[in-house]
Amino acid sequence: MGQTKVKDNLNIAIAAAKGRDEALDHVLLYGPPGLGKTTLAYIIAIEMGINIRATSGPAIERTGDLAAILTNLRSQDVLFIDEIHRLNRAVEEVLYPAMEDFALDIIIGKGPGAKSLRLKLPAFTLIGATTRFALLSPPLRNRFGAVYRLDFYDQTSIETILKRSARILQVKAEAGGLREIARRARGTPRVANR
Repeated sequence: MGQTKVKDNLNIAIAAAKGRDEALDHVLLYGPPGLGKTTLAYIIAIEMGINIRATSGPAIERTGDLAAILTNLRSQDVLFIDEIHRLNRAVEEVLYPAMEDFALDIIIGKGPGAKSLRLKLPAFTLIGATTRFALLSPPLRNRFGAVYRLDFYDQTSIETILKRSARILQVKAEAGGLREIARRARGTPRVANR
């Protein structure tokens, strides 16, 4: 329910990637909190029939943390990074060759004697989610093949979501009550479902 344009575009991209038996292009989802960015990431993985590894920008403190995650991905897996705008720049730099070339550049040693080793990674899909699009550096932003903005839901969509939630929770809900909750939810399913 809701985000119809985003879902339609993602369905086309997913069908194309599955038809080619390739990883889906990297996806950036942005918009206000509570609109379904994380849910969409998991749905993408389910629709692709692949595994998802989820983390957040603040949790990846060092380049080694990201390297450990990347080297444990399997072919076509999804790596979901929530709050991707909070990655530190050194970690972000490691992502660039991983996203572009499916490679991890490792520096061994320091100074003039340092050597660079390139480790091949399996093709994977990075899905980044952010509420702060403007805080993403242009080099990172430009490496996403698909960028989608999630918008607030209309009242009818929120009512439908609430009906579904009530059914799942086996809670009796009156139409007038659902309508009032939807009206006050500020277009955000997370707020409506509290």
